[in-house]
Amino acid sequence: MAIDTTPTSTPDPVAAKPPAPRLSARDRLVLFVLCAAQFMVALDFSVLNVALPVLGADLGMSTSALQWAVTAFALPSGGFLLLFGRMGDLYGRRRLFLAGLALFGAASLLATLAWDPASFLAGRALQGLGAAAIVPTGMSLLTTTFPEGPARDRALGISGTLLSLGFTVGMVAGGVLTDLLSWRSTMGLLTLFALVVLPLAPRLLPESRTPERPRLDVPGAVTVTGGLLSLIYALTTAAEHGFGRTDVLVTLAAGLLLLAAFVAVESRSAAPLVSLPMLRRRTVAWGNLGGLVTFSMMSTVVFVLTLYLQEIVGLSAFETGLVFGVQGVLSVVAGSLAPRVIGRFGARRTLVGALTGQGLLGLPLLAIGEGNWSVVLATAAISLASMCHLGAIISYGLTVTSGVPDEEQGLATGLVTSTQQVGITVGIPLLGVLATTATDLRSGVHTVLVLDAAIVLAAAVLVAVGLRINRPAGSGAVEAETVGAR
Repeated sequence: MAIDTTPTSTPDPVAAKPPAPRLSARDRLVLFVLCAAQFMVALDFSVLNVALPVLGADLGMSTSALQWAVTAFALPSGGFLLLFGRMGDLYGRRRLFLAGLALFGAASLLATLAWDPASFLAGRALQGLGAAAIVPTGMSLLTTTFPEGPARDRALGISGTLLSLGFTVGMVAGGVLTDLLSWRSTMGLLTLFALVVLPLAPRLLPESRTPERPRLDVPGAVTVTGGLLSLIYALTTAAEHGFGRTDVLVTLAAGLLLLAAFVAVESRSAAPLVSLPMLRRRTVAWGNLGGLVTFSMMSTVVFVLTLYLQEIVGLSAFETGLVFGVQGVLSVVAGSLAPRVIGRFGARRTLVGALTGQGLLGLPLLAIGEGNWSVVLATAAISLASMCHLGAIISYGLTVTSGVPDEEQGLATGLVTSTQQVGITVGIPLLGVLATTATDLRSGVHTVLVLDAAIVLAAAVLVAVGLRINRPAGSGAVEAETVGAR
């Protein structure tokens, strides 16, 4: 990928950035609807995890089949993100957002009432399809409703906080609901969320689409959707069974070939699904690299730490959830602080600093052992690292979407959310498998933690060089988010 390195000279927006304006009552309601929908989807990623053994026994699913409770959701939610993001641009973001909400709510009800494995997995797949419509269009509605600058910084800060918090709350709530009620209550919770948000959305959200109506790039849609579906299937299956299976190797190869074909198709398309010039923006290319690394590596650390706390330290699923509950609380704190930090240092500097902090703060986990002090150390280290992780989430979203015209916001946010989904998906298969297949779990976890820190710190250096944040403040190239991004 060729990255434009043409120097630019623009005023330093860090010094000139005005204080964040107060949001009107209507703006707060719009933000509530959009963030509640994002929180609901984030919750769905984790709320079922601790309930899987109980679910399998109730529905008669074998242990090997339980991975499909996760994969059935991950495939469509990741595979259709770019397609639905672009469809929202062309045919109406509000319209597709509402359709996604309705589908997600109905699918959650189906999963709640599931009578056999087939009906449950159908509900999960439809949930994933609804999420693929909700996430990019919801993010696009947010970035087009709140103008670039302090208002958008604050809105994305709140959204990023709830995204991270939703994943953490899901882990805690899943254990509590399963113990007190049943696994069905985890899916019922998502149904209630949809019932709350759906009636409010039509009254509050404005319609938003591109002024022109070009044709949908069907060849591009087919190749990128097929490529992402194949890639996500291969990686999620490899996380459970390893890379030696024939179906994993075949779908991995197919995914890579389809994504290569997608790039070729887009280079010749008159109205491409993904604008290759956009991918050559420094902010888009390097910002998404930072997002990919922060999501993939943090999801890996959470995965191996969950194994360690339960298998080595001996915590229950509920107690393990409480450890991550502290992480969630500090994520809320980080979400309130991140917009101020970004306002002071800029999104690019914040992204590099947050990646550096995430990498360094994961290293103390190498000292955990088997005693109670290990729980304290693990709680402190993962919580502080997660604060940096949340700063990276918010700043990379701002970096990627800065300077992008409104008519392409669906595309830009589709790339942001695709990066999130792929990041969450690839980390565990690529690194987590080193812990699950090691003869000694402790040494396997330590290996993963060392590699995790090395990858995150290397990414911080690459992003710093790619975004040229090492130039002196006031040089005009530090935070030229709009012009210098090109």
